Amino acid sequence: MAALPKVAIVGYPNVGKSTLVNRLSETREAVVHPQAGVTRDRKEVEADWNGRRFLLVDTGGVDLEETDDLAREVQRQARSAIAEGDVVVLVVDAGAGMRPGDTELARELRGAAVPVLVAANKVDDAIRQADAAEFYGLGLGEPIPVSAAHGLGTGDLLDRVAAALADVPEREEEQPTRLAVIGRPNVGKSSLVNKLLGEQRVIVADLAGTTRDAIDMRIEVDGRPVVLVDTAGLRRRTKVAGTVDYYAQLRSEQAAERADVAIVLCDASEGGITSEDFRIAELAMKKHCATVIALNKWDVTDTDLEDARARVEKKLRQRPRLMAVSAKTGRGLSRLVAEALDVADRGAERIPTPQLNRFLSDVQGIRQPPARHGKRLRLYYLAQYGTAPPRFALQVNDRGLVTRDYAYFVENRLRERFGLAGVPLILDIKTASGRR
Repeated sequence: MAALPKVAIVGYPNVGKSTLVNRLSETREAVVHPQAGVTRDRKEVEADWNGRRFLLVDTGGVDLEETDDLAREVQRQARSAIAEGDVVVLVVDAGAGMRPGDTELARELRGAAVPVLVAANKVDDAIRQADAAEFYGLGLGEPIPVSAAHGLGTGDLLDRVAAALADVPEREEEQPTRLAVIGRPNVGKSSLVNKLLGEQRVIVADLAGTTRDAIDMRIEVDGRPVVLVDTAGLRRRTKVAGTVDYYAQLRSEQAAERADVAIVLCDASEGGITSEDFRIAELAMKKHCATVIALNKWDVTDTDLEDARARVEKKLRQRPRLMAVSAKTGRGLSRLVAEALDVADRGAERIPTPQLNRFLSDVQGIRQPPARHGKRLRLYYLAQYGTAPPRFALQVNDRGLVTRDYAYFVENRLRERFGLAGVPLILDIKTASGRR
């Protein structure tokens, strides 16, 4: 897999950066809302123009006049995106005209070591294209009039981006394993991610709901490429309907769907695993995502780990592994990542058919299959036909004789025998053709 060049999208708050990212990438990855300041962290979205692939890096709105802690952190994130970018696109609002904030940002960008393009956004019809001319005054070359909302001029912008990236090579790299950190608001997801990264990569604040998007971050674990995904806190949809948090919620659910493993983070200081934590774990499982449960803030709790483990095994059919960690001190984090990667690997393995059929014989010896009206269920053959998640085909004499309880019994023994705790399984049970 190639490591793609990066295009940093920066600008003053509410100029339409996230809308432009969605338009250029032809996705809805970036959260868009009329409220200013929705984007806070960096978010990378893949785009393609005439065969040239690259990452668009959406950033929070930068107002250099703001001095509160959150604003400073947004500024730091945007500067990091500029430092890592191969091209920078400064987005301005042509309808509002040139503002002091645009001038301040342009002053910083004039010394950049990479090409800088000016996208004059909100030019929603051809008559208003002249509005872009004002931004020549930024000293960054010819502004490109665009409309992120309607798509006008975006092809010209992409042509300029592709031309600026012409000499930037794609580097080959191994396909990364995706680990999504999900959980309720304010359980420490961003703190855990930052501790793993060793830097303040995502914004952390005491205010619940600081993260409003699913943020991808690439790291290496013993030479293996890994993408950590920090997500917004998950609430019940009815509680966030009609707010900006609703869209953040959708992105978190999509992040779980795309991940190889979901690390479900819980707050151990609240007495262990709550019913809402179990709901979030089940959401990940419904997306066919492997799961590991991490009890955070273990340094400030007296929660009984064995009691929590017993509740997990009783409540969750996938029986995920349970870890005690502390995002603050770093306790257990290396082991957590190792366990998550192991779960991902096991979900991608193929079990040889002879081993599966020896297992099938042993299972029937442990517990006799059910019978109905004098006819007993017989298990003939088990084979794996897919991975990530593992998919198995089980041939029986009569599918109608299979009870839910016995199917769960076979599934649980399968997990135990082959180390598939936390891995989603799909077991297709079919009546063997041609058999009586």
